Amino acid sequence: MFSGKPPFFSESASELIEKIFYEDPLPPVPKDSSVPKASSDFINLLNGLLQKDPQKRLTWAGLLRHPFWKDALTRKDPDSSTEDSSVRNSMECPGSQDSKELLASPQSGQTKGERSAQRLSRSLRLENPAELRPKNTLGGQQNESMFLLSSRPTPRTSTAVELSPAEDGAQNSPQKTSPLIKSTSGHMSQQDLESRMRELIYTDSDLVVTPIIDNPKIMKQPPIKFDSKILHLPAHSVDKLASLKDQDWNDFLQQVCSQIDSTEKTTGASRAKLNLLCYLCVVAGHREVATRLLHSPLFQLLIQHLRIAPNWDVRAKVARVIGLLASHTAELQENTPVIEAITLLTELIRENFRNSKLKQCLLPTLGELIYLVATQEERKKTPGECWAVPLAAYTVLMRCLREGEERVVNHMAAKIIENVCTTFSAQAQGFITGEIGPVLWYLFKHSTVDSLRITAISALCRITRHSPTAFQNVIEKVGLNSVINSLASAICKVQQYMLTLFTAMLSRGIHLQRLIQEKDFVSTIIRLLDSPSTSIRAKAFLVLLYILIHNHEMLLLSCQARLVMYIERDSRKTTPGKEQQSGNEYLSKCLDLLIRHIVQELPRILGDVLNALANVSGRKHPSTVQAKQLKMCLPLMPIVLHLVTSQVFRPQVVTEEFLFSYGSILSHIKSVDAGETNIDGAVGLMASEEFIKITLSTFEAIIQYPVLLKDCCSTVVDYILPPLVSLVRSQNVEWRLFSLRLLSETTSLLVHQEASVDSDSDLLALIRDVLLPQYEHILTEPDPVPAYALKLLVAMTEHNPTFTRLVEESKLISLIFEVILEHQENILGNTMQSVIALLNNLVACKDSNMKLLYEQGLVRHVCNLFTETVTLCLDADNRNSNETAAALLCSLLDILHGMLTYTSSVVRLALQAQKSGSGGDTQAAEDLLLLSKPLTDLISLLIPLLPNEDPEVFEVSSKCLSILVQLYGGENPESLSPENAENFADLLTVKEDPKEQKLLLRILRRMITSNEKHLESLKNAGGLLQALGRLAPAGGSSADSTVASLAQEILQAAGR
Repeated sequence: MFSGKPPFFSESASELIEKIFYEDPLPPVPKDSSVPKASSDFINLLNGLLQKDPQKRLTWAGLLRHPFWKDALTRKDPDSSTEDSSVRNSMECPGSQDSKELLASPQSGQTKGERSAQRLSRSLRLENPAELRPKNTLGGQQNESMFLLSSRPTPRTSTAVELSPAEDGAQNSPQKTSPLIKSTSGHMSQQDLESRMRELIYTDSDLVVTPIIDNPKIMKQPPIKFDSKILHLPAHSVDKLASLKDQDWNDFLQQVCSQIDSTEKTTGASRAKLNLLCYLCVVAGHREVATRLLHSPLFQLLIQHLRIAPNWDVRAKVARVIGLLASHTAELQENTPVIEAITLLTELIRENFRNSKLKQCLLPTLGELIYLVATQEERKKTPGECWAVPLAAYTVLMRCLREGEERVVNHMAAKIIENVCTTFSAQAQGFITGEIGPVLWYLFKHSTVDSLRITAISALCRITRHSPTAFQNVIEKVGLNSVINSLASAICKVQQYMLTLFTAMLSRGIHLQRLIQEKDFVSTIIRLLDSPSTSIRAKAFLVLLYILIHNHEMLLLSCQARLVMYIERDSRKTTPGKEQQSGNEYLSKCLDLLIRHIVQELPRILGDVLNALANVSGRKHPSTVQAKQLKMCLPLMPIVLHLVTSQVFRPQVVTEEFLFSYGSILSHIKSVDAGETNIDGAVGLMASEEFIKITLSTFEAIIQYPVLLKDCCSTVVDYILPPLVSLVRSQNVEWRLFSLRLLSETTSLLVHQEASVDSDSDLLALIRDVLLPQYEHILTEPDPVPAYALKLLVAMTEHNPTFTRLVEESKLISLIFEVILEHQENILGNTMQSVIALLNNLVACKDSNMKLLYEQGLVRHVCNLFTETVTLCLDADNRNSNETAAALLCSLLDILHGMLTYTSSVVRLALQAQKSGSGGDTQAAEDLLLLSKPLTDLISLLIPLLPNEDPEVFEVSSKCLSILVQLYGGENPESLSPENAENFADLLTVKEDPKEQKLLLRILRRMITSNEKHLESLKNAGGLLQALGRLAPAGGSSADSTVASLAQEILQAAGR
């Protein structure tokens, strides 16, 4: 329906069947280029349904749980509107109804299966593609877009569909389903994500409230003192006042009111009144006392004196008392005349606006009263008309913000706005005007005092919480670049508030399209991740998350700017289990949302890449639209590499679905490399090669962590290894080497995890039928191609004997020996190391065909390799390569020991058969002895190896020497040369283990008894005879009796 034609079509029925069984369907491409492309989930759904292998084809349960049907099979809320329900019902197709019935009635599964089988059998008949077009919708209206499966939003991860018990059992059956069917319970919709993000925009640290009055950062006030001698009333402490009974409190209050209400006829009276007001300032700092005083007649009296007192010193002190009472009171009663006080203060400031000193005295009190009203209104949730702040108060405060006012006045006004706008109240709304944002920004930018700058930007941040247009007005007036540059401030608080402003604006979609395209903005935000402040880093992550939600292409820029590294660093700092402070908890929440979004974004990125490649699959000349899509999608592949190399993302993104998509991309790369698809013309040769290199590097990073592939081995074998095997034939040497390296490492992991690989194994079949036939050409190529190819064989044969038989059956032995001949001049090179490791695996395998190896010339090659390697190991001047040579020597010793053990066992069986008269085949043993005879030349090399510091070298060398002399006696004329005799003497002196001594003595005895020349050499070897003499004396312990007997026997043979 999507492309307007079936996946397979032919005029001939036989040809159609042929295509269905042996060809893969082409990716669905819409007829109209203006129609959206097929989503990745739709393509994956088709792949699952059109699987050739019935075991891998989607089951009913798998089909219903596929992410393509997200939200289509879930019940809607019962309270959804009737209109929406009717629209949905008209849009549903019969197939989804069947699916719902299947979910609701598992017992009917068998009947449904029969009906679906009938439909499937009918679909195999030859159809006219025109008949396959979807029918019209209700009312006969053309609505073809409803059938475009890619027109719906692509779900970014799978969503599980609730299954009935019967289906759940089917799901757990051995039948294999598509790797796409994988539920991810951690999926979060974009709506839920943005909802949680909005909760994190403002934190407690963004909304800290500090006093307006007596704030040392605004203006330092002298300490308040009073003289109790001229107080004319008891100077009770705040604790005493708080504990006064009602009668005593009323008496105290009456005394205070009478003194304040007294006339100021003399200087002494004024001084006494000021002293009393100072006392009230002191006690007003106590919460309970301030609350009682505010709700007493004293508050009304203070308002009166603020209006009529002739002495401005008294007025200023009264205003301070009122401000302190408002700042410290616990609650506000509705009948308290605070609005009267606010109105009076507003009038006084307006009438004396040129008097800066007076404004500095009255503004803090005005601010504390407005903030008190705002907090009480917010707390009670029922705003009363009695608390309506006059508009003149807002006008006065706005005038105090303007340019030309003193810094202290500006600071006080900004502080009032900052505190009031922390609340959600009508009072905060009064500050929302078109000019508030630019005015506060001007203060922030032009002030030279850091505390004022912080207050101004904090006030702007809090007013933006109510109205984002405040910050929008700033951007429109001063320009976005100027605002972005302010993020580079050296003040942490400024950076924090700026990030909060950007986050609030992005959450409302203001300037969204411009910001998400601004690379400098993204780079600036990422640089803030170096900040020592956890709040700044958390908010930077939050801003980046908003950007990435709306522009996933910025994820590439972010990764290139080390975003993943910053995420890893802060993830370690916020690891659960550690005691998290509030800042770390906030950081952890922001990080969690960012990580979840990126994890959910990756399948969509892979889907876009797959869609772009699928649209040009098999095309030599992509269209302009297709080329544009390739240019947009392919450069995003490095994101995948960044994520799989991260310990935070790797376990979350490398899933079976991911590996399936990755394998699909590799298949397209195979097509590109083979010349079937051409993307070089669309993206350029360099970009094309970079894409392939990044893709291969991604899998290289994954296989460094075998645990990731533990449960996905079949997916790797089915979807990833085949295109890698195809790339082995690439004309590009780099891809050939890369694919061989990946194959060797991956195969090593797979055969190690699958201890038994049967003859029907997909891995075995792939290697046998596709890979090994290419080796005849690969092994003859220049270095380092053979080295990687041999490493793959080493990996295959190391863990499983099945692959050893495969190598022998593939007639590779002769090719391997040819490689030895071509590279023997560089025995320490990678190729020769791999050859020797491979020979070691072949010889060590119990099921190996040793006869074939011998006939192909194994003995000759081992002799040559052993001779050259021992020469390097014994060369004192060649210390640089000693380590590599020593490793090769150990492998060659193992090979030699395996060969000698095999020869010895064949000879032994032949002798046993001859003795028993069973007529065994002695000719085969004789032929084998003849073939192995050149190995006797190694005796003169094995003896110098015996004093080696490595005990393993001594052990294997002595065993090889023992078998050689048993089989061939003293065949080698140099066996007891003076140097070798001295080696034996030293060994018999140094070795204290009786087992080792007996082995050495038996080797000596065999030599001298089988060859007269060696006996003569022994008679002339004084050092060796002395060593034998020390072992020969009788009377030794019982453990040494055999040693002494052997030594004595040798001495007697030598005439001693």
